[in-house]
Amino acid sequence: MEKILSEEQLVTLHKHISEAKRVACVCHVNPDGDALGSTLALAEWMKSLGKECSVVVPNRFPDFLQWMPGADTIVRYDKRGAEADVFLRQADMLWICDMNSPSRALGMEEILKECVSQRNETQFRVMVDHHLDPDEGFVHLPVSCPEMCATCEVLCHLIYQLGQMESLPYEGAVCLYTGMMTDTGGFTYNSSRAVVYECIGQLLKKGIDKDRIYRNVYWTNSPNRMRLVGYLLYVKLEIISGMNAAVMTLTNQERRTLGVKNGDTEGIVNMPLQIQGMRLSVLISEDTEHPGYVKFSLRSVDDFPCNEMSARFFGGGGHKNAAGGRLQCSIEDALAMFRKAITAYSKQLTE
Repeated sequence: MEKILSEEQLVTLHKHISEAKRVACVCHVNPDGDALGSTLALAEWMKSLGKECSVVVPNRFPDFLQWMPGADTIVRYDKRGAEADVFLRQADMLWICDMNSPSRALGMEEILKECVSQRNETQFRVMVDHHLDPDEGFVHLPVSCPEMCATCEVLCHLIYQLGQMESLPYEGAVCLYTGMMTDTGGFTYNSSRAVVYECIGQLLKKGIDKDRIYRNVYWTNSPNRMRLVGYLLYVKLEIISGMNAAVMTLTNQERRTLGVKNGDTEGIVNMPLQIQGMRLSVLISEDTEHPGYVKFSLRSVDDFPCNEMSARFFGGGGHKNAAGGRLQCSIEDALAMFRKAITAYSKQLTE
């Protein structure tokens, strides 16, 4: 297991955890498995230490993650904002998970900025994250490890270094494993560091059933989700000749026709990478919550830099093999931008 805090940071964090009575855990908009896994695991850990704890997320999360321990207690900011504001203001300690900037919280950005203000000078804020370029100015203690596979891995090392692994409940271990599994595509990318499996070993000692967790996430498709997979792969998949790249698009009208729910597209962007020789797969979809915007989801294999491409062309970022972005444009303009991007990266895609 890795030591990710200095001795001074370790003492400071120990002090604030022991003194805190009310703890809040938040994550980024459109929470995925790693965002939910880290916040829910933190909540389970904090509760085991006798803290009053609440998890607040900006908006809806995928149906296939509803089974996670503690998911039924999550406060959605878009539904219960006033209630969430009160708890966030009063929390002695605020954990900000899987989020390197308040801007990634969208609707929650203002309350997070308020928490940074002098009105909340007694609140201790910790960022636990694995994204590049963290904005460290809005927290007291940034725990940022971009080399790690998931925020849940960062948290696993942190809990171990604090000597608190024994205090982590079974439910928290389930959440940590779920976050690591989903952020690596079932440990198929960004997961070759040996220490990743040391973390898994620690979680298995808690008695988690990793096979059941896998089934809960990947084998609980609705009929409409299965139809969506077939539609995107058969009708919408375009393989770019000679470029080892593929692209699929999805409009909001197609979502309505197919009865697609939030989260139903999760993981589909990985599927074209099963084609021999494919290096890059991109899913372009209209943003359901922000009309006029288009979202990009990028996945790659080996050393192709999704994050660089996304930052340069799609207004986003992420990790080498998994990134995302968002532009205010039409699907047609988004496709044109995609073609411009793969032309710029043609050497790296074909070499």
